[in-house]
Amino acid sequence: MSHPNPPVVLREVGLRDGLQSIARVLPTAHKLEWIRDAHAAGLREIEVGSFVPARLLPQLADTAELVAFAKTLPGLVTSVLVPNLKGAQRAVETGADLMLLPLSASHAHSLANLRKTPDEVVAEIGRIRAARDAAGSQCVLGVGMSTAFGCTIQGRVDASEVLRLLQAVLDAGADRVGLADTVGYADPAMVRHLFEGALRIAGDRLACAHFHDTRGLGIANVMAAWQAGMTRFDACLAGIGGCPHAPGASGNVATEDLAYLFASMGVDTGIHFDRLMALRRKVAHRLEGETLHGTIWRAGLPKTMQAAAGEPA
Repeated sequence: MSHPNPPVVLREVGLRDGLQSIARVLPTAHKLEWIRDAHAAGLREIEVGSFVPARLLPQLADTAELVAFAKTLPGLVTSVLVPNLKGAQRAVETGADLMLLPLSASHAHSLANLRKTPDEVVAEIGRIRAARDAAGSQCVLGVGMSTAFGCTIQGRVDASEVLRLLQAVLDAGADRVGLADTVGYADPAMVRHLFEGALRIAGDRLACAHFHDTRGLGIANVMAAWQAGMTRFDACLAGIGGCPHAPGASGNVATEDLAYLFASMGVDTGIHFDRLMALRRKVAHRLEGETLHGTIWRAGLPKTMQAAAGEPA
C-alpha cells in the first residue's frame, strides 16, 4: 500500500489516563503484559504512568517499575505524566524518555486539578527545565494544555488565553506542547481554528493532539487536527480514561478506532491491527465491569481491509 501522507504516531495513554479514572488497581504483571503486547502491535510511544503520590492514585503506584520494563523494548518512547518538580525529578531518575506536565487553560480547572493557577504552572515549568538541564538529562519536557476548548467547571475558555499560555510555556523552556479537549467540548471548526493559530506560534514544537469522544466528535476532531497539520495523537485502548477533576470528561478516543481511521485512508501508523485488537480483548477481560468505548471492535474491519489486517497500517 502506498502512503502519500506523512506517517501518524498514535501515543497510547491507557496505562495512565485510562487507569487513573478506574477505581480498581490492575496488577503490575498485567500492566507489563499490556506494554509488551502494545509494543508487539506496533505502538512506539506509551505513557506508562504518572509520578504522583500513591495515596492519591494507587492505580499508578508502580510507575517506576513500568518505566524500567518499557525501556528494555527496542524503539519504544517511554513517557510519564508529572504534576510538579518532584515528579519531574523522579522521571529523570528513572530514565523516562519524555515527561509530560499538565497545564490547564481553564483557571478553575487548574486550581481543582493542581491547586495552582496556570501562570504558577508556567513558573514550575521553568524550574523543571532548569533542574533537568542541571542533571544533564535528555528527558524531553512536554506540556499538555488541557481544557483548551472549554471546561465543565469554568465553561468557556478563550482561544486568546490558550495561545497566550502556549507562548508562555515555550518561553519557560518546554520542548514540545500539545492541546487537549479534556471534556469533549470541541467541534471540528474550533479544532482547526485553534490548531492553525497554535502552529503559527509553536511550529513543530506543537507536537500532539488529545481528544475525548464524550459527545461523539472525537474522530471528527482528530480529522480536523490532522488536516491542520498534526501527525501525533494521544489515544487510549478501548476509549477508557478521563480527568478525575473534570466532571463528565469520559472516554478518550479509542486507539483501535484511530488505527482504523488512518489505515482506511492509507496513512501509515506502523500498527498491526490484529495484534492491537487481541490486546483490546485481553484488556477488556481484565477490566470486566468497567465502561469501555470504541466502535471498530463491534463492527470489525470491512472486507476490503481484512487481508491486510496483520500488516502495519
